[in-house]
Amino acid sequence: MKSARSDSVAPLLGLLDAGMASRQPALCFAQPQGLRHWQARELRDAALALAHCLQDQHGVRAGDRVAWLGHNHPHQLVLLLALAQLSAMLVPLNFRLAAAEWDAVLQDCGASLLVHDAAWDTAVQALAQRHSIACVSAMDRDATVLAAHPAAWPDTDARADTPALLVYTSGTTGTPKGAVHTQGNLLANARIASRVQGITPDDRVLTVLPLFHVGGLCIQTLPALYAGATVWLHERFDAQATLAAIASWRPTLTLLVPATLRALIEHPQWAQTDLGSLRAVWAGSSVIAPALIDAFHARGVPVCNVYGATETGPFSIALGAAHAASHAGSCGWPAPGVEARLQDAKDGVGELLIRGPNVVRCYWPDRPATDAEGWFHSGDLGQCEADGSWRIVGRAKDMIISGGENIYPAEIENLLAGHPQVADCAVIGQDDAQWGEVVVAVVVARDAADTAALQADLQALLQSRIARYKLPRRWVFTRELPRTALGKVRKDELRRQLGTASLA
Repeated sequence: MKSARSDSVAPLLGLLDAGMASRQPALCFAQPQGLRHWQARELRDAALALAHCLQDQHGVRAGDRVAWLGHNHPHQLVLLLALAQLSAMLVPLNFRLAAAEWDAVLQDCGASLLVHDAAWDTAVQALAQRHSIACVSAMDRDATVLAAHPAAWPDTDARADTPALLVYTSGTTGTPKGAVHTQGNLLANARIASRVQGITPDDRVLTVLPLFHVGGLCIQTLPALYAGATVWLHERFDAQATLAAIASWRPTLTLLVPATLRALIEHPQWAQTDLGSLRAVWAGSSVIAPALIDAFHARGVPVCNVYGATETGPFSIALGAAHAASHAGSCGWPAPGVEARLQDAKDGVGELLIRGPNVVRCYWPDRPATDAEGWFHSGDLGQCEADGSWRIVGRAKDMIISGGENIYPAEIENLLAGHPQVADCAVIGQDDAQWGEVVVAVVVARDAADTAALQADLQALLQSRIARYKLPRRWVFTRELPRTALGKVRKDELRRQLGTASLA
């Protein structure tokens, strides 16, 4: 083992600086034996001890990739910090993926070690055998690791441009790619996100989204630790547990996505739960159905929004509480230090490009993620309003051209999603000999008994709100929409199903 040097500190460990002198916990986590509290200093000491353990017992060295498979747990955060000290990278695996998808990630990144929680013992053993990879359980290691290793810094050569986190994109259109987040990227994102959200040491942040995704990890969790606030980490999202935590723990902030917003609103305890402690709910999505926003606003809770991607930190464009009501449906304004512009704009709509200190520069191992000037090409179609705020109107690849007119599915989807009898929906284009493409609306109805009447209602709704050329020429009702593990609609799969008439 290299000699420990107290002055050799990885930049990412500075994430905990604001909380080091605080007496309040930095992190809370529910365990079978009760709620476990971690001070910032405890997190740091655990990261140092684990870094020694990884180095001494498992041979982890600079540049190595270490995968994590498990539900949300403080160990995942400790592992990230420990690996940063060793100039190594964390590769969080999406536990919702199929084994073949885990195989693809592990094969691509060449991980040397797989850390997991007890729930995944069987799956991990099979993975380890297929990939000849060492594996270790992360559970119940606190006492043994801390006893075996002193809280001293293992020697490190880590700098701001040292890779720290390798997150694979959700892969809606092809093979997932690993976005390489450096320690500087993560710190810049934490600084930007904490500033825009106004996070202070007095805040109590409830984290229920999965940490395997940059949304759950980087929109609020790491920024809250950076600001010295307290995070209550849930193992995974559960609507009843989330509402109970809001009522009892009284968080000031939380982060949700459209699916979890809907789950809370539709839960029997929604109306009875006191939401008064929440000064805002932030949502990680480019488009949120108006009905979801309205339900929270009616309870006095602003729904703020973050636009971004795995490659952009993701905190890029944000709609804060001050404009949540006046700009509902907007993504807001570029965050401090982040630039946005349009490429190939037509009638004010073009592909949105993002540049900033939190934007990754490459995909694993060294494929460029930005152009020569550092701009990330999002693939999203956006428009900038007169006041400088941004709105997403769809994906460039999803844009429908019918009779020479550009049609943006998100505009139609937002209107459909506001109907009380629509549980889910997607709008796609289908090839047509006369028009080039025609609009197809795919709808999941709450009550499937009378879809003809619902179709008539929806058609009338759209006729009153959008131009005639944008109206769906075909309606399809189905039981569910195909989605990725992160909840994005698989429009490529929908098109395939439409082509084979397999929707039912």
